Amino acid sequence: MQFNLIRDELEKYLCDIPLSCPYSLPHQAIYRQALTGRLPDPIMARFLDGGFRRSGNCIYIMGCRTCNSCVPIRIDPQTFRPNRCQRRALRHNRDLAVETGPIEATDEALRLCSAFLRNRYPGHGNNAEEYYHGFFANRITDTFEIRYRLNGRLIGVAVVDVGGSWLNAVYFFFDPQESRRGMGTFNILNLIDHCRQWHIDHLYLGYWIREVSAMAYKANFNPHELLIDGVWQTVAGKRSSAPQPETISTTA
Repeated sequence: MQFNLIRDELEKYLCDIPLSCPYSLPHQAIYRQALTGRLPDPIMARFLDGGFRRSGNCIYIMGCRTCNSCVPIRIDPQTFRPNRCQRRALRHNRDLAVETGPIEATDEALRLCSAFLRNRYPGHGNNAEEYYHGFFANRITDTFEIRYRLNGRLIGVAVVDVGGSWLNAVYFFFDPQESRRGMGTFNILNLIDHCRQWHIDHLYLGYWIREVSAMAYKANFNPHELLIDGVWQTVAGKRSSAPQPETISTTA
């Protein structure tokens, strides 16, 4: 009831922002978003459960009029079982040191993020500082970084929102020269492990879009749940050891 009252109140402040589809689908994207202050943990949990995402200090949900391809996806850490390809990613990254800490736009993090954005979105003019200060940092909820280091060198960073019963994967970037490691897969496996250690019920991976091959990796984590017509539905998926395209960018 409390969430429904807040969502009804929020509707007054939701603005429709039309943009080109960030996933290059032939439709105009509509972001229904609202600027908000700090949200209590249970309320943020309900927004995530309702398909909302966070970008900076905004809560948003897709409201595209001619497309419904963006499907929220989440994992129950207790029921997930890795396939052969995912177990291989764990072995390939056993040499990485993993550390956690607050969001910090350090020089090494900005260099890594810039290299990732240049490699994945050449010519788009994406700016690492804007990502850190306009996308990652926020006052809405608790957010932290997971940093992956190889012999002391930073090669990957995951930005994650956290609550008592949920983990929200916001963004992951890594050294393009280390793409053979399958770090995107390794990062999600590490997040699942964090959820199990902290007794967290759900890991939210943002949107899954069937038509976008770069998002195929999300549906390889089985079983997973998709939000379809307002109901979370469990999908067992096809268990396969065949490698899948892994172009990891935003989970939003």
